[in-house]
Amino acid sequence: MKHNGKKLVIGVIGADVHAVGIRILDFAFREAGFDVTNLGVMVSQEEYIAAAVETAADAIVISSLYGHGELDCRGLREKCDEAGLGDILLYCGGNIVVGKQDFKDVEARFHAMGFNRVFPPSTPPEETIRCLKLDLGVQDDGPDEGSMSEEDLEAMMEEKL
Repeated sequence: MKHNGKKLVIGVIGADVHAVGIRILDFAFREAGFDVTNLGVMVSQEEYIAAAVETAADAIVISSLYGHGELDCRGLREKCDEAGLGDILLYCGGNIVVGKQDFKDVEARFHAMGFNRVFPPSTPPEETIRCLKLDLGVQDDGPDEGSMSEEDLEAMMEEKL
C-alpha cells in the first residue's frame, strides 16, 4: 500500500456506539493509502476538530447509524471555520436521520449545513474512497487502488466480531 499523503479524521458522532462500520472504513481508507486517525465511537464535534487541527487533516469523515447524525452534525462547519479549518472536507454517512426520508432531501440539508459529501446507508467504502480521491486531488495508480475485495471485507468482519 502506497501512502497518498492525505490525512483523515474519522469516527462515529454523538452517543452512537456502532463500532464495526468505522473499523471497516478505517481499514479501507488505510489500504487506499490514507493516513487515518480513528477516534472510535461517541465522538463529539470538538474531538473531531481538535484531532483535525492536531493532525493537519484534509478531511473529517463522520459515521452515524443510530439516526441522530443530522442533529449531531449541526454547527460543525461553523466550528471548523472558527478553528481555522475552513477548507477541510466534511463527509457524513450512514443512517443519519430518524425514519425513512427521501435521501435527496437529507443530502440537501447536509449540504446546507456545510458538508461536502453525504452518503446513504450501505454505501460501499470504495465509493467514499473514490470521492475522497477526487475531492483531494489524489491520483490513482490503477483500477484496484483503494478497493477492498469481498474476501478482505469478510475476513475483517470475522476478525472484528
